[in-house]
Amino acid sequence: MEEILASGLAELGLAAPEGALGRFRAYYEHLTERNAVMDLTAITGEENTARLHFLDCCALLNAADFAGAEVIDVGSGAGFPGLPLKLMSPSSRVTLLDSQRKRADFTAGCIERLGLEGIESVCMRAEETPREMRERYDIAVSRAVARLNLLLELCLPFVRSGGVFLAMKGPDCAGEISEAANAAGQLGGRVRELRRYTIPGTDVSHAVVIVDKLSPTPPQYPRRWARMLKKPL
Repeated sequence: MEEILASGLAELGLAAPEGALGRFRAYYEHLTERNAVMDLTAITGEENTARLHFLDCCALLNAADFAGAEVIDVGSGAGFPGLPLKLMSPSSRVTLLDSQRKRADFTAGCIERLGLEGIESVCMRAEETPREMRERYDIAVSRAVARLNLLLELCLPFVRSGGVFLAMKGPDCAGEISEAANAAGQLGGRVRELRRYTIPGTDVSHAVVIVDKLSPTPPQYPRRWARMLKKPL
């Protein structure tokens, strides 16, 4: 796994900080152990995990400056992309947010097992988080499976003016961007760029949508999830 990661990171123009590759290995081992009883991911095996989880997440490091940044991962699941980003950028301060207790407990266990500081796991719905979490983060990231207009309403309220939201998407997301342009504007943001990349060592193409936060999000957002689904922005 360490060789796959080192080579793949080099292809992305990145290098792992000291100790990170060993922690990726420990993360993989803990994920494999708990996945047997918790059904955390369908992607298994060293190579697939290294490429389709870890390297995929690390590609975000080319979309924003994570050094020293306050970061929130919305819908973190088994820790993607927030945990790999923390391993690659130790000076960042990361919040892993997920609404399911079993997933939040898993990522809390990872944090303890890997001996990480400056990272926390929070079990809460994004639309129900306390007001002190609004407009606080330099970077919000999400790999959650939801349309971009919904992700914008969930994630942009967390981001301070001048910050950025990075949405991880599949290759066929151009239609979502045009659909979400109005939502971004209503929420104080603007879609800057759709950046495509290929995961090293694969023919899998993914994309990251980069959204700049220009002004504070109006206080009525985010709405309740049922309302978002019924009447999306």
